[in-house]
Amino acid sequence: QVQLVESGGGSVQPGGSLRLSCAVSDRLISRYCMAWYRQAPGKERERVTTINKYGATTYADSVKGRFTISLDNARNSAYLQMNSLKPEDSAIYYCAAGSVCGVATYWGQGTQVTVSS
Repeated sequence: QVQLVESGGGSVQPGGSLRLSCAVSDRLISRYCMAWYRQAPGKERERVTTINKYGATTYADSVKGRFTISLDNARNSAYLQMNSLKPEDSAIYYCAAGSVCGVATYWGQGTQVTVSS
C-alpha cells in the first residue's frame, strides 16, 4: 500500500503563492503518474495537473501559466507551486498516484487551500 501525505496548504491573499508538497512512501516514485486534484465545497473533484515518469505534464485550463507540478525522485516527493492565486482556487487539494495518468490509485488525505482577502 502506497501512502501519500500532503503538506503546505493554508490561507493566502489573492495574488499570493503557495507550494504544496506530497511525500510518497514508495521510493520508486518514478514508476507512477503523479497528479494533483482539488475539490471545492459543492463542486465535483477536478484534476488540476499531472506529471508522468517522463516528465510530461498536463494542466487544467484554469491553472495554466500559474501552477507548476514537479517531482523530486531523490526525496520521493511531488510538488505543486501555485502562483497568482485566485479566490476560485480555494479547495481541498489532493495528491494522487497511479500507474496511468488520469487513473489515480492512491490518494493523500488532502490539504486545505484558502484564497481570500
